[in-house]
Amino acid sequence: MIEISKRLLRIVGRTNAHYNLINEGDKILLGLSGGKDSLSLAHVLKHMQRVAPFDFEFKAVTIAYGMGEDLQTLHNHCLEHEIDHEIVDTKIFELAQEKIRENSSFCSFFSRMRRGALYTYALEQGYAKLALAHHLDDAVESFFMNFSHNGALRSMPPIYKAQNGLQVIRPLIHVRERQLRDCAMDANMPIIGDEACPAMRFDVKMPVMRAKTKEMLISMEKENPDLFISLKKAFENIQTSSFSDARFLE
Repeated sequence: MIEISKRLLRIVGRTNAHYNLINEGDKILLGLSGGKDSLSLAHVLKHMQRVAPFDFEFKAVTIAYGMGEDLQTLHNHCLEHEIDHEIVDTKIFELAQEKIRENSSFCSFFSRMRRGALYTYALEQGYAKLALAHHLDDAVESFFMNFSHNGALRSMPPIYKAQNGLQVIRPLIHVRERQLRDCAMDANMPIIGDEACPAMRFDVKMPVMRAKTKEMLISMEKENPDLFISLKKAFENIQTSSFSDARFLE
């Protein structure tokens, strides 16, 4: 059994209680990429199964792009820790070679296709909720990218209903990325890194917007160590009438 920090577990527990993410009898599908975030979430959910005063089930599913990824170590790790896990083979990589133009961005394409594969599996297998491992750093980065480049005040909610009826939940949304990195490293988890990134097989430009946003936030946090604490509070304290959206004006 992997030891998880009590602070991390407390944050997830409070988030779950506040937003009513996981309940009695829930059947949850976890999108498991094998990175530090999703693998940590798999172990957090396994811990919750043991100690929560309600029963729920979850299954971890890894979407294989069809480019010969070696996912056996990840699968063996899940088996060792009694985490129900399945690898779903797709032809996303083959399709991408037809759809992605040379020197074009690729991240959004693979993200959409991977999410679509998870949605399909969840609906076919009777799962009502899909758990994703986005954390507070992801939410903050998305917020800054949206208002800086897309002209929208938008981030990542802890829970929402997709158009297909599935509820998407983010149990780690108030957890810092560094906490998940420490969790994975301390437990010596078999993390899948950039070697599984499809970009390594394509002649495409690397996305720079998120990387630049990360660098900007690192600099801002050095100047203001409470930056992420304040932003988390701000995400829960939206003063809609103070903006220029006519829908919220008296």
